[in-house]
Amino acid sequence: MRVRDGPATVTGCWEVPGSQETPAARTDRTRAWTPAERTLAVTPYPFSAVVGLDDLRLALLLTAVSPAVGGVLVRGEKGTAKSTVVRALAALLPEVDVVRGCRFACDPAAPDPGCPDGPHEPGAPHGHRPATLVELPVGATEDRVVGTLDIQRALADGVKAYEPGLLAAAHRGALYVDEVNLLPDHLVDLLLDAAAMGRAHVERDGVSVKHAARFLLVGTMNPEEGEPRPQLVDRFGLVVTVAAPRDPVQRAEVVRRRLAYEAGPDAFASRFAREEAALAARIVAARSAVPSVVLPDAELDRIARISLAYGVDGMRADIVVARCAVALAAWHGRTTVTREDVHDAARLALPHRRRKDPLDPPGTDEERLDEALAQADADMPPDDDPDGGPENPDGGPQDPGGGPEGPGGGPDGPGSGGAPPSSDATPPSSDATPSSSPEGDAGDKSEKPGGQGAAAPAGAVFRTRALTIAARGEGGHAGRRSPAFARRGRVVGSRVPLGKLRGAPHLPATLRAAVHRAAGSTADGSAPGFVQPRDLREAVHVGREANLVLFVVDASGSMAARKRMTVVKTAVLSLLRDAYQRRDRIGMITFRGREAEQVLPPTSSHEVGVLRLAALRTGGRTPLAAGLRTAAATIATERRRDPRRRPLLVVVTDGRATSGPDPVTVAPALAGVSTVVVDCESGPVRLGLARRLAAALGADVMPLDALSAAGTIDPAGRPAAARGRAA
Repeated sequence: MRVRDGPATVTGCWEVPGSQETPAARTDRTRAWTPAERTLAVTPYPFSAVVGLDDLRLALLLTAVSPAVGGVLVRGEKGTAKSTVVRALAALLPEVDVVRGCRFACDPAAPDPGCPDGPHEPGAPHGHRPATLVELPVGATEDRVVGTLDIQRALADGVKAYEPGLLAAAHRGALYVDEVNLLPDHLVDLLLDAAAMGRAHVERDGVSVKHAARFLLVGTMNPEEGEPRPQLVDRFGLVVTVAAPRDPVQRAEVVRRRLAYEAGPDAFASRFAREEAALAARIVAARSAVPSVVLPDAELDRIARISLAYGVDGMRADIVVARCAVALAAWHGRTTVTREDVHDAARLALPHRRRKDPLDPPGTDEERLDEALAQADADMPPDDDPDGGPENPDGGPQDPGGGPEGPGGGPDGPGSGGAPPSSDATPPSSDATPSSSPEGDAGDKSEKPGGQGAAAPAGAVFRTRALTIAARGEGGHAGRRSPAFARRGRVVGSRVPLGKLRGAPHLPATLRAAVHRAAGSTADGSAPGFVQPRDLREAVHVGREANLVLFVVDASGSMAARKRMTVVKTAVLSLLRDAYQRRDRIGMITFRGREAEQVLPPTSSHEVGVLRLAALRTGGRTPLAAGLRTAAATIATERRRDPRRRPLLVVVTDGRATSGPDPVTVAPALAGVSTVVVDCESGPVRLGLARRLAAALGADVMPLDALSAAGTIDPAGRPAAARGRAA
């Protein structure tokens, strides 16, 4: 049975007696579905019917064999069947034994001693149920994820009523997050805590509930929309990059199967029933074989040498590679981990663990990993057997797809052969970081009108001063830049809730309201000695929000003089890093010659901003007014798309305008926009044009050499930085 619960979906589970179903879930479950919708929901796309994607299928199967591997993050462009493959995995997961009536799926063999529905007696009634695949939507609330306490009943009746959330439903199953890179920070924090400790915590004003939450974490994302937090990426054991097939025959087969599935899901699924059953049985067999697989000391030494040669941080990489190698050996039917298992595991578990800078594009170290594997093999001490022994001493199947009935065989074509192929994972260009070639000096060519100089390199980034919007926002997007009303943060007051209590109650204000009501209780006949729901007041918090940081960068010929563009690129790159750390969206506009260009539309992908900045060239005249007009149009468009996100405009220029109208005439179009002008003018004689522009825009002005946060500190302990004015 499937329970469609609000925005989330729980796949493959039945109702547990005694469970508490929310009204939203009950309404959605009992609504009238169309026949086509019901059929597609009940019959998922078969896992073995997926064409190609060998790396992805292998990674998912390995985590099903050994959940201790730590889950899978799937990166890929839109329309590459990422979600389809993940949802198809639910039908292959083995059933689990659960204590009957327990809402937290306790294992009857080892029940959780702290289970809120416990304690469970030994020999308690138990049963079987399919493993769950719980989908966590990006827009879920914190209470929906970890569960919630009924505050009204707790205050009015003294009853601690707890309603489990999605983490409880995913216990001993899988938790799937589509578009995991768009997950809000407060939900990321919850996932990090649960993944690290295996437990979910609900804390509400002195009332605490804890329960086990151990699950297989699977996330999918489109890199074009930005990268997830590095801490979250590190929690995924394996990362796979997928792409649409480039073979026209394979693409045609994908479409043929999809159309056949939509025309008759049951008939289509029956075609692959034998392959699905074989895969499910093989997962069960491999899972039972994992404890008996031997990891020799020589292969442990190889894993350590690979990690050192690759330059990963910490010890999690070594542990994940070891677990994945053991799972690979069990999947192949071997009793001992081999060199090939270690290599294949390293290719799945290491590429995302070497990012030394958060703005370095991931997946750019494939050649470095090959070198690390070769170096580790060369450094290994010689074995007694110079040939390394037979490749498959235990006689198990060689391909990870399990022959004709595995995911890489049968109707999908040949297996992947053990080593994850690289055809589906095209790494970004190696020029992700700004070039350091000596061609960065534009020279005289950039000074000529209409000329175009070479791309100037950028220097080492630095920690910038904090640029913020001084005015308090009205509950925008969670982040770390500007002050705003939020669900978390410092409590600054209380208010009467609009409908259901959305956050923590403000207890002093609630008690005051109860006292005032009790003073007049004789007139309405209410009991004066109890707190009633109408007395509740919710706390008002002030935290930090993320903004839209829009860079307007002068790329004219004057910026190339005396290698000034190198300094400017370094400053903008440092601001990009700061925007990444503060969870902002970014955009970039440049102006040179006769017009302005939006080189980076507003996006969460800061890595793309680094690439565009590295390719930025200089030359020509300075149409400053055109750059400001483009910025005003971009901000107006983004306000229509997302009125809650406030813009912060950063204009990087020397203020000189040699083309187009006077930039001061464009100032009214940017009225009310918080702006900072970074003055790039240098030399002994300065005209002060940037300060004139800042005065017209109502903006703060900051010399380029004062952008670093390594300057003076004010008495409050903060850098003495320029602040954007209130919007």
